Amino acid sequence: MPAARMQDRIDTFSLREVLAHAPALIAVTRGPAHELAYVNQAYRDVFGPRRLGVPARDILPELADHGLLPLMDQVYRTGRGRTVRARRVDHHGTAYPGMPESERQHGYFTFVCTPVCADGTPGDAAVRGRAGVRGVLVFAVDVTDQVQATDRLRESERRHRQAAVTLQRSLLPQQLEHPDDLRVSARYLPGGADAAVGGDWYDVITLGAGRTALVIGDVMGRGVRAAAVMGQLRTAVRAYARLDLPPHEVLQLLDGLAMEIDATQIATCVYAVHDPSEGVLTYSTAGHLPPLVRDPAGDVHRLDDALGPPLGTGGSWPHTSGSLPLEPGSTVVFYTDGLVERRGEDIDRGIDDLAAALDGAAGPPDAVRDRLIEHMRLPVEHDDDVALLVLHLPRHEGRAATLFRTASLDLLGGNEVAARARAFTSGVLASWQVGEELRESGVLAVSEFVANALTHGAAPMRLRLRRTDRRLIVEVSDADDHVPRHRRASADDENGRGVAIVASIASSWGSRLTATGKTVWCEFLL
Repeated sequence: MPAARMQDRIDTFSLREVLAHAPALIAVTRGPAHELAYVNQAYRDVFGPRRLGVPARDILPELADHGLLPLMDQVYRTGRGRTVRARRVDHHGTAYPGMPESERQHGYFTFVCTPVCADGTPGDAAVRGRAGVRGVLVFAVDVTDQVQATDRLRESERRHRQAAVTLQRSLLPQQLEHPDDLRVSARYLPGGADAAVGGDWYDVITLGAGRTALVIGDVMGRGVRAAAVMGQLRTAVRAYARLDLPPHEVLQLLDGLAMEIDATQIATCVYAVHDPSEGVLTYSTAGHLPPLVRDPAGDVHRLDDALGPPLGTGGSWPHTSGSLPLEPGSTVVFYTDGLVERRGEDIDRGIDDLAAALDGAAGPPDAVRDRLIEHMRLPVEHDDDVALLVLHLPRHEGRAATLFRTASLDLLGGNEVAARARAFTSGVLASWQVGEELRESGVLAVSEFVANALTHGAAPMRLRLRRTDRRLIVEVSDADDHVPRHRRASADDENGRGVAIVASIASSWGSRLTATGKTVWCEFLL
């Protein structure tokens, strides 16, 4: 066909013919009442037949359902187009009253309202003035595929995030251990809305003889890899804690392990041990933020005098341990940087803010924990994980004061020391109203421990008895650093059975090195 004839053919197309064959849903109204002037076949296929000349509010209920009538008023009044994006539309004839949503045939459409000018063409009439608008053209584009693809992507992201958070939480303690002498509470809050959880963790580990290890750490970076490294470090901390080493030695071991796990991952950590017999909290920090302590008088200060390099750096700067007398009524807070760090602000300001919140927080650890989180006002979309561990050393008053008791005896002299230790133990346990069977077991344990110290240890030696509301603890300390081991004695051995005897009658036993020697201990459940 010659080009001239083709151009003539194109020029003869009417606007109505063009709209009739358009794939979009199209309706045209006229006047301020939006009387229906035209609908194309695509519109009828979705919404059903429509009668012309009737106001839109009466004949086009679907536009009212999606809030389009007020927009059409604005378009007619101002001459500017308006858009409503991705509204769900039930197809005509596919639904009945009470039909389940899942069974209805539906799609998603983006509706555009544009003014129709006096010359009969659609377009922005704002430049021509309100007098140039004669009607409104509504057309809807099917965006079902895009909406469904977006929904699938969001669901996939939700599942991935849920899996990552589940992994992270599964690597944290499912239930905190509750020491006799401390009250503890913890909280983990995942950060961000994506699947990139972090490597924050905490733990509470009972070490025996009433001592408790408290740990908090943060693996740098995000994602499943950070969470996996965190899980390995947490498991290693629990293993190293059983060795009953000083905090700085535990961190030195962790530093070497972190290098082996992944040399590209850096982690920070605080490891602390509470000893109720000495009334001391010993701690060491590997690149982590300093714990906060509120003493019984209400003063809050930082534990920032035992700092060392982060784990995994392999630096030559050794870790050190610090100690703090922890009096009844004291509260200690361990936390990760997600709680105090804000973009564009000095992190010291966040720590000071947390300290101010701790100064005004009262009540049990759960209440203190919630108060601190509330005070720090975490953004809704905070992008860093938060771990928070709160411990409180309660005052024992009233009946509790009769349950928590301590007695000690310096073991001076020769072989008569064993008899004196047995008599002391029997008298103390009787005054504590310990049952006869348990009293006999306690005396036997003291006899074996003292005999072992006299044979293999060195002066000075000391016996200490502790009772809590759950257990009786026996400790014997001396100045020798050779710890006893549980072994099977041969029939002709003259010694080596003392530890085996204690292990058979006590619920648990152990030993640890001290600054001046060693301490051997055992526990009996009440």
